[in-house]
Amino acid sequence: MKIIIVGAGEVGYHVASRMSFENKDVVVIDRDPVAIQRISDNVDVESINGSGSSPRVLKEAGLKEAEILLAVTDSDETNLVACLMADVISPTTKKLARIREGDFDPYHQVLHDQAPHIDTVINPEIEVVKSIERFLSIPGAVDVSEFADGMLKFIGLYLDQGSLMAGIRLREIPEKIGQQILVAAVVRKEELIIPGGDARLYPGDLVYFISEEKGVAPILKAFNRETKPVRRAMIVGGGRIGARLAGVLEKKGIQIKIIERLPARCSELAAEMKKAVVIHGDGSDQGLLVEENIREMDAVVTLTNDEETNILVSLLARRMGAGKSITKLNKFSYFPLMPTIGIEQVVSPRLSAINTILQHIRRGKVFSVRTLTDEQAEVMEAEALETSDIVGRPLRKSSLPKGSLVIGIIREGQVLIPSGDSVIEPGDRIIIFAKRQVVSKIERILTVKLEFF
Repeated sequence: MKIIIVGAGEVGYHVASRMSFENKDVVVIDRDPVAIQRISDNVDVESINGSGSSPRVLKEAGLKEAEILLAVTDSDETNLVACLMADVISPTTKKLARIREGDFDPYHQVLHDQAPHIDTVINPEIEVVKSIERFLSIPGAVDVSEFADGMLKFIGLYLDQGSLMAGIRLREIPEKIGQQILVAAVVRKEELIIPGGDARLYPGDLVYFISEEKGVAPILKAFNRETKPVRRAMIVGGGRIGARLAGVLEKKGIQIKIIERLPARCSELAAEMKKAVVIHGDGSDQGLLVEENIREMDAVVTLTNDEETNILVSLLARRMGAGKSITKLNKFSYFPLMPTIGIEQVVSPRLSAINTILQHIRRGKVFSVRTLTDEQAEVMEAEALETSDIVGRPLRKSSLPKGSLVIGIIREGQVLIPSGDSVIEPGDRIIIFAKRQVVSKIERILTVKLEFF
């Protein structure tokens, strides 16, 4: 597979790195020589210093041989023009563009009317708002994803001292909490483990499990997590994401306060919001937080464009008595540091963009992809094709590589938590957890059997 990436920023860099790790043919284009040099020095891909919207540069990159063109610069206009030029030069190349302005909403037909040359629009801000909604519904979760239209939830929780789960073997968990549960992975001392039934859980473990919606509450209780609903929330930062989130939470009946430091933006928000209270000020001002009753907030979401401000306000909010804090970060280098300073719930527009991109790059009939925040593994939701090498045999006899696990099966609207004796049938939706080292093998398994040819 040949992929051309226009834009060598954080998203372009990380997608290029991931695809290079999987031995895909990648070309990266960027006008910034510093960004191109960073790619050249650290990633085994071809790099071109030039404009991704230039027909000459696109031809030089080998566009006619590329299966996918991915436009992920920081400019919506550049991404749109790059896809337009690519559509003229190579109509059969699949074109994906990151578009962040609200006018280009992938869920509205107007986008497809305005930009028919784009096959897929990626709006990471919409996905970030969905991530925040999920975090607000699962107290204390480090990671929350949904599969099969919400029928299955994939959740990561830290195991605290004194939890019912501490010290018990995995095969004992269903009896302990009174329901079926499948633990997909454990992160212990920064190492990701896919454990067997005899493995034990220990305080400090980050435990990833999958469960039906109805089974989440007993699991949270076993992990000593409260299930108190969020009724009051404060949003620090009234940009596009903050405004979109406030609108969504307003409809759910949650009382909202928005703190925004720019007076003109405050006026816009006040006119736009129906019930939310808009406050002009600095979200890191402790006096303002006290005045606005921070300790009465069930959740504080920090969404400014400054990483350090988001981290500081989240820490202040927790120290001053807020129920929980959710922090927006873009710098991937910050992610490993967050748990050590007490910040567990993190959202990232860039990581959301990467998840959406991977969904469209993966071979096979893939519906969604979620990358763990430390990028050690992926969770894929896909259809088991009749020609796939995974159907028609018990999972314990399947060709799944070591480092992967089928963690969910949806058949005719029914959820099945699989065991080694489970047999996948053609047409099943399957959820697969896979370490990054074996993702390419999973892709091959999800496509066709060798004997099919």
